[in-house]
Amino acid sequence: MRTIKLLSGFALILSMFTSCYTDVYLEDEVIIEPQLSLGEVLNSYELWYVDIEQTKGNAAIPFMEKAFTLSFINGYLRANNNLVAIGGQGNGFGIPVGYYDLFDYDLDISHDIDGFYSFEVSLLANGSIELYNRPLRTSYILKGYQRNTFDFDRIFYDNIHFFLQEYAAWEKIYTSKQGAINEFDAENFLQFLPASDGGNFESSQDPNGTSVNSIYWDYTGIYEVQDVTNNAYLKTLTLDYDYFQNEFFELSILDDSTISLYQPSSGTEYRFRGKGYIAYKTPEEGKSRVKQSEIEQTIKQMKTIKK
Repeated sequence: MRTIKLLSGFALILSMFTSCYTDVYLEDEVIIEPQLSLGEVLNSYELWYVDIEQTKGNAAIPFMEKAFTLSFINGYLRANNNLVAIGGQGNGFGIPVGYYDLFDYDLDISHDIDGFYSFEVSLLANGSIELYNRPLRTSYILKGYQRNTFDFDRIFYDNIHFFLQEYAAWEKIYTSKQGAINEFDAENFLQFLPASDGGNFESSQDPNGTSVNSIYWDYTGIYEVQDVTNNAYLKTLTLDYDYFQNEFFELSILDDSTISLYQPSSGTEYRFRGKGYIAYKTPEEGKSRVKQSEIEQTIKQMKTIKK
């Protein structure tokens, strides 16, 4: 399992298509007139990051909304559907998920689970492409990267809601000696779930070592992750319990199975390790990625219902 190098400071590096294409401006959007074949374009980058924030249309194509990256390798489609082990699984390309064929600038994908989808491909500026599915009137923006310049650490933090959901439970493995005694000292397990009307986190005071399937969840509530100004590698986590006061933490990732929660009010640091890793591929296994604005709106609605 790959350990995140949090101090690496790698910047995301985008290569430009401009040496191979001519820019055409259409409706205030830069479209690039292709001079290369679609196969050459897809092979010009090892990883294509699915920028879910730029998705257009109301329909959802499951495998597109589950993938963080896609790779097109000699007719085989590979995807990084999980943040855990991203950068290491399949030499960075992820798992095999299907096949693809190319016809001029049409891309046909046969996904192992979700079936057949056809896309019209347009080239955009800054090493990006748009995949448009005409029957569903939905498009996805993919940004090209090479594996050795892709900032895998940043992807964790930009998508931390989904990272927290990739384990069936998080078990407390460490409590610092520094810090005032407080009620959260008794919490030994946390579970983070996709947002729903019933909340999206649970906690348990079961003893350490309890198996995931045997955990009794004592408390429920709503969790919310927020950005920290001028620090892309630190987040805040608020646990809004149904019947108790909120718990507030500074959240950081130590590696792809361990998180640190620092509680400013008590001065205590807690560390939790993931248990029950969930590998996402089939519809039953997992979450679909949604825009940050949709997550925030769902959290807001849950808080309104709670009141």
